[in-house]
Amino acid sequence: MTTAAASSPRTYQVRTYGCQMNVHDSERISGLLEQAGYVRAAEVDDNPDVVVFNTCAVRENADNRLYGNLGHLRPVKDKHPGMQIAVGGCLAQKDRGDIVRKAPWVDVVFGTHNIGSLPVLLERARHNTAAEVEILESLDVFPSTLPTRRESTYAGWVSISVGCNNTCTFCIVPSLRGKEKDRRPGDILSEVRALVDEGVLEVTLLGQNVNSYGVEFGDRYAFGKLLRACGDIDGLERVRFTSPHPKDFTDDVIAAMAETPNVCHSLHMPLQSGSDDVLRAMRRSYRSEKYLGIIEKVRAAMPDAAITTDIIVGFPGETEADFQRTLDVVREARFSSAFTFQYSKRPGTPAATMDGQLPKQVVQERYERLIACVEEITWAENKRLVGETVEVLVAVGEGRKDERTGRLSGRARDGRLVHFDAGSYAGQIRPGDIVHTAVTYAAPHHLNADGEPLSHRCTRAGDAAEAGRSPRTPGVLLGLPTVGAPAAAPAPATGCAAH
Repeated sequence: MTTAAASSPRTYQVRTYGCQMNVHDSERISGLLEQAGYVRAAEVDDNPDVVVFNTCAVRENADNRLYGNLGHLRPVKDKHPGMQIAVGGCLAQKDRGDIVRKAPWVDVVFGTHNIGSLPVLLERARHNTAAEVEILESLDVFPSTLPTRRESTYAGWVSISVGCNNTCTFCIVPSLRGKEKDRRPGDILSEVRALVDEGVLEVTLLGQNVNSYGVEFGDRYAFGKLLRACGDIDGLERVRFTSPHPKDFTDDVIAAMAETPNVCHSLHMPLQSGSDDVLRAMRRSYRSEKYLGIIEKVRAAMPDAAITTDIIVGFPGETEADFQRTLDVVREARFSSAFTFQYSKRPGTPAATMDGQLPKQVVQERYERLIACVEEITWAENKRLVGETVEVLVAVGEGRKDERTGRLSGRARDGRLVHFDAGSYAGQIRPGDIVHTAVTYAAPHHLNADGEPLSHRCTRAGDAAEAGRSPRTPGVLLGLPTVGAPAAAPAPATGCAAH
């Protein structure tokens, strides 16, 4: 290592595409790089020393997006000798050496199973002045054993499993993330406690299929037990999870949600289609009647539950009657929100070669009708909350218009987005604090609370935000190369006294 490199730490940026899994993986990538001595570059920095793309392969345009961004970086790298570009994530796992062939200015390609190798690969590529491509076929170490630089002071992701044992015909994830691997409950709870000790108030348990958790060690009720165990952690105020699969949803999970005070009454459960014929072609292993039956049980146990979903429009062979059945289920389910997608063909999936691929204009027209149906329902469901008091965990970046409107934003316990007026508390409320306020207006995708807040509670998460601290969970790693000295952590701030 040169003297200049030792005295001036190299900077990095991580650019993330895709799902919550990718977002959490990027937190680990940041943690690994900072443990190795790198320093995060400012967002406005156009030429960091290392740029890491953490990619997604689910959507049709994922490849174009990556190679377009790599193309934009090529002249930047040409002007800054020593700059390195790394590509990881699902698209890297899929395309492997093709990435370096198509973009030979890329220095490192790593897969979903070997995130922990990144600092070594970067250093090796620098030393050898040649691209390093390392893609493993199975998990090297469980990702949660890696150091993590958390993006939020108040909310944290905690993986309970990685991989997926399902065989949905539209999904490429199992081939890229591998078979399901479950963490031991004690390891999960230790990570949750570590986050709470750093001030985190809300934890989201992550898995490709969270309610099949325990299959690897033979306990089909393990997920419900895990939710209840989270209820025993002092200082943990909110527990969420994503995503469950309807085929594995059991009554004990509903009971655990209803009976554990810190488990939020919000459920994200992908529907994908309301047509049994399409579900069968998707190989989804449940039918609309079972799906609606789960929702009925959830609402019987938790009448205030907010249920969200994923829906795909235009799956191969979908008829107008199939699509109408999806609209029927949407109307019956009364979702509070839905993530809607136009089917996109993904090479390597069974659906990509199915007969009955639909014309783009047909898919687009159905998609627009679905959006209109969903928004009609979500708006009506949100209007029911006008006048109600909501508990809001104040967030960062949730309200794109906050600066212009003078509002703050956050999430209610049921997951709904709330924009609120700080009133006499202006200047006192920090990200991570808790506010109680009354809803004054409803829109299809958010609530407004424009009156004086009923209360404001300072929290340790708010103290951390004020001090500029990000929670970090350490890992156990041996022999990693370092680049310079890690940046010193900011000194603790006193913040609010009442927590």
